[in-house]
Amino acid sequence: MKATKEAVMIARYINAFLYEYVPSQKSSSSHTLRSYSYALTLYVGFLETGKGIHAGNLHRECFSREYIEEWLVWLMEKRGCSPETCNNRLSSLRAFLKYLGIREISFLYLSESASRIPRRRETHKKVKGMSKKAVQALLSAPDLSTKAGRRDLALIVFMYGTAARMDELLSMKIGHLHLDTEKPNVSIIGKGSKIRTLYLLPKAVAHLRKYLKEFHGDRPKSESYVFYSRNIGPAGKMSQTAVNKQLKKHAQTAYALCSEVPVNLHAHQIRHAKASHWLEDGMNIVQISFLLGHEQLQTSMVYLDITTEQEAKALATLEDENDSRVSKKWKNDKGSLAAFCGVKTMKK
Repeated sequence: MKATKEAVMIARYINAFLYEYVPSQKSSSSHTLRSYSYALTLYVGFLETGKGIHAGNLHRECFSREYIEEWLVWLMEKRGCSPETCNNRLSSLRAFLKYLGIREISFLYLSESASRIPRRRETHKKVKGMSKKAVQALLSAPDLSTKAGRRDLALIVFMYGTAARMDELLSMKIGHLHLDTEKPNVSIIGKGSKIRTLYLLPKAVAHLRKYLKEFHGDRPKSESYVFYSRNIGPAGKMSQTAVNKQLKKHAQTAYALCSEVPVNLHAHQIRHAKASHWLEDGMNIVQISFLLGHEQLQTSMVYLDITTEQEAKALATLEDENDSRVSKKWKNDKGSLAAFCGVKTMKK
């Protein structure tokens, strides 16, 4: 059926939201962009497969509270999504509806209605970190007779030394490193493009210097990624998939030395381990929160599983710190609703 004017308008705004507004105004993080895109992919997929919506009958009421609540049930029952995942998807859809309402005042009621949908009750899951003994075993795992092993050691040392998020670490460029100052440090670009400075200990600096000389030469370019893709080179950052693959490989080796090493190790456990070790060593939770890049102190409390008594003590110390060009799918009203709206086709 031929697309209606309202359907074309909605498709245009979905396209503009994902490929213009979010990258320039909300976040430049590839993970954030992917999260918004996937949420809309799932919603459009639900409309198409569950409600029989297509380009000929797509209209504003497809984004009503009733439809959205049905979608959340569908996510849990048909897709097996956890309450946490449902809440993340809901937040992304709300962001789109807010964007839509600002640009088309007649659609504003949809955003207001969606904002009143209660979030699913989440179950707090404690993140499992690593003991200091396990970290030492992991650091001894990479084979230093190979180039890849030397790279991995530098990466793990830096990851543990700073407790940076993996995307923050992989997005780091040579120009963000300041190793020749009195207090060597790195400028980390965190969530929301917020920059924080992390100081580096001598061990991390020594490993980085050795790594930079071998992998970037005597005159590294400031715009080159510190840890780069083997296939693309310094102009492309190393993928998270590649890092996790190497971490699991080294974890298997380290486990033979220390049974406390998680065999399915992932980068977030190293970040959590460092934060826990800072706490064990007596560091102020406020300082830890800053180093982790948490906007709210409470986030760090939950993250580290802080007790109420520890929280009171901590608060008392406060006085003492992929494609840039996207085709306009609505010009072609043939095919699926996903293609019409310019989102990816939902995987079954």
